[in-house]
Amino acid sequence: MNTLTHKNLALAAITMLMLANITTALACSSCGCTLNSDWTSQGIANGEGTRFDIRFDYFKQNDYRSGSGSVNRSDIPAGTEVQDSTINRNLTLGLDHSFNKDWAVNVQLPVFSRSHGTYGEDGYPDTILTSSSKGIGDLRITGRYQGLADDRSSGITFGLKLPTGSTNDLLSDGSPLDRGLQLGTGTTDLLLGGYHFGNINRNWDYFAQATLQVALNSHKEFRPGNGLNASAGVRYMGFETFIPQLQLNSRIEKRESGTQADIPNSGATLLYISPGITVPINKQVQAFGFLQVPIYQRVNGYQIEPNLLLSAGLRYIF
Repeated sequence: MNTLTHKNLALAAITMLMLANITTALACSSCGCTLNSDWTSQGIANGEGTRFDIRFDYFKQNDYRSGSGSVNRSDIPAGTEVQDSTINRNLTLGLDHSFNKDWAVNVQLPVFSRSHGTYGEDGYPDTILTSSSKGIGDLRITGRYQGLADDRSSGITFGLKLPTGSTNDLLSDGSPLDRGLQLGTGTTDLLLGGYHFGNINRNWDYFAQATLQVALNSHKEFRPGNGLNASAGVRYMGFETFIPQLQLNSRIEKRESGTQADIPNSGATLLYISPGITVPINKQVQAFGFLQVPIYQRVNGYQIEPNLLLSAGLRYIF
C-alpha cells in the first residue's frame, strides 16, 4: 500500500464537500438503512468482473420524535395522527459488473417485509390500525465511471431509480397506507454520486461516498422529497482473517410534496455511527455484519425512528 498523499486527501475532501453542499433540494424515499456496503466504491473489491451481493437489514422504528428529541405519545395534540411502530425486514439483491477498468454497471433490487401500526387521528391510545407490506421495492440501476484517477481510486455514479414497487397497500380499516410507507414511490428518480478511497498507511484505508437522489416526476399526487446519502469510513487491513471497519452514515431528506403527501411530518437530517466487520470466507466469498447506532436525529413534525439497525450479508465474486 502506498502512503496517503496530500493530493489524495484534498481530492477526498473536495469530493465530499461538493456532494454534501447539494442539500438545498434533497430527498430520500421511505425509511431505510443508510449503511454503505458498496465494496467497489470503498476499494475492497475493484477490478474487472461480476459480483453478486445479498444483504439483510432489520430495524424497528418506535422512537417517537419531534425536532431533535423524543416525545411522549400521550402529549400529542388531539386530531394529530400518532404513529405506533414500523418493523422492517429488508433484503437487497445486488449485481455489479465491470466491463473494463473504467466502466461498470450496478443493479439493486430491494425486497421488503414491513409491518406498521398507527393510532390514526382520533384513536390513541385505544384503536390501532395496522398494515403488512411485502414485495419488491424500486429497482435502482447505476453506471459507474472509475477513471478519474490513474489508480482508479475515484469515480462517479449515475443512474435511475425505477417505479417497480407497489403504491397500493392499505391499512386494516381499508384506508390507504401513507405514501411514505408504500413499497415504492411510483416515481422515477435521478441518482448522481461520487466516491474516493485511499490508503492512510500500511494497514489503514479510508473511503468517502455520496449519492444525490432527485425525483423526476410525481405519481398519484405524491412526490417524494429529494435526498442525499453520504458515508465516510476507515478500515484496518492488518489482520489476515477479518477486516474491522467504522463508518459514519448520514441522510438528509427534504419534505414530500403533493396532496397525498404527509408534508408536515416528512423530511429529516440523520447521522449514524456504524461499526462492523468483513470476513473473507474464501477467494470468492465475503461475509459482513454491521451495527448502526443513531448519534443525531432531527425530524420535521412527528416521526418514528429506530434506536438500532442491524445489517448482514454475503458477497460472491464470479
